[in-house]
Amino acid sequence: MNYYFAAFNKYAVFKGRATRSEYWFFTLFNIFAVLGFGLIDQLMGIFNFDAGYGPLSAIYTLAMILPGLGVSIRRLHDTGRSGWWFLITIIPIIGLLVFLYFALQDSDPNPNDYGESPTWKYNIQNISR
Repeated sequence: MNYYFAAFNKYAVFKGRATRSEYWFFTLFNIFAVLGFGLIDQLMGIFNFDAGYGPLSAIYTLAMILPGLGVSIRRLHDTGRSGWWFLITIIPIIGLLVFLYFALQDSDPNPNDYGESPTWKYNIQNISR
């Protein structure tokens, strides 16, 4: 949950780096939230089955576009890639698979053009205890 709030607090930050954990916990929480809002929409009888969403899930999804874009770009930065690589998701199926491959990769342990490795900071804090 902390990773979700960390990513959400940096909702319009496109500089820096995001660890795998930050990206994937943010994504997982968003999936659960959309499913939860969809269930609430269904229980309230306002879910549009033809469109595949209801008002609550649609509003939540729209609100999460900017934070999701920010954490995705920071995740690409963490692997040493430019945020412009996110545009590859425009290509159906193949683009999403390529982005998924990038998002699953381990962090670059060395400082890169986008800053120091956040993973490295966590490891140093754990060693010094």
